[in-house]
Amino acid sequence: MTDFIRIGLLLYPGCMPAGLLAFADLLHAANRRLGRSRFQVRYVALRAGPVDCTHGVTLAATGALGDTPLDAVLVPGFWAESPAQVDELLLTQTELIAVLASRGRRCGLWSYCTGVALLAASGRLDGQSATVTWWLAERMRQRFAKVHWQSEQSGVFNDRTATASGVNGYLPIAQHLIEQIVDAETFRDLARLMVLPRPALAHPAFQGVSLMEQSSTLVRRLHALVEGLPAEQITVSMLASRLGMTERTLARRVRDEAGQAVAAYARRIKLNQASERLTLTSAPVTTISLELGFSSDSNLRRMFKAVTGLTPAEYRQRFSRL
Repeated sequence: MTDFIRIGLLLYPGCMPAGLLAFADLLHAANRRLGRSRFQVRYVALRAGPVDCTHGVTLAATGALGDTPLDAVLVPGFWAESPAQVDELLLTQTELIAVLASRGRRCGLWSYCTGVALLAASGRLDGQSATVTWWLAERMRQRFAKVHWQSEQSGVFNDRTATASGVNGYLPIAQHLIEQIVDAETFRDLARLMVLPRPALAHPAFQGVSLMEQSSTLVRRLHALVEGLPAEQITVSMLASRLGMTERTLARRVRDEAGQAVAAYARRIKLNQASERLTLTSAPVTTISLELGFSSDSNLRRMFKAVTGLTPAEYRQRFSRL
């Protein structure tokens, strides 16, 4: 039995490698803290050699995924702006998915961000809970019904699998690993030295909801329109009319480009506005409800808890930046 853990950092065309690099740095620092190599990391791919990642970055895999002895594999996310693009990536990576599926059950499979779709396609998440970012949740539930998808949790850790949402999802996976193998104090020290504090801590329900993060022209127009309207006045027919299209066309395009029904997406935008006021101001819920045009503060409270699992007061206590 070895006294170290062999972890493969998976490279594949179009993957976002920044999280892999940060993950490797954290484990290297943990080794330095321990004074020995408790964690051994190696970049792997379908085949050894250069791999073209996203945004023109090329990294070298030193081993083939199917032939390299590993205790765990970390699968990063890939650049995608809609559920349709996730579907396209899965179609191009059938060989990689098959190799992931063939890894022995003793090999842990971890993933974050959109990379969880690759694990789901491999079948290794069947019958287990796993995270999924909100805009991809409905498509993943349709395609991989055997997985217990959790869009309200930022990380899920099972016996041989781990999933985390968002492009920074490598961090909770690294935290869980270091705390389990070393101790919590070591991770706290490393995080304080190496991890930049996030400018704002957001609930998973609102990750990727800001107007700044939308790349689709239609979604940006819809987003700006919804933000400027009172919540009580928003209907699908009114939105379609303002955007110059039929309700059916709007529904189809929003589902394809944002991964949600129009009404659900509009509701999330308004509730995100409420969440920002809760974290950035001390305004009472009644005032926030009036400013955003909800029919009543009780209606806002009900909708807010349905999406976040928290009352506005609980949300403010947990996420306030004041």
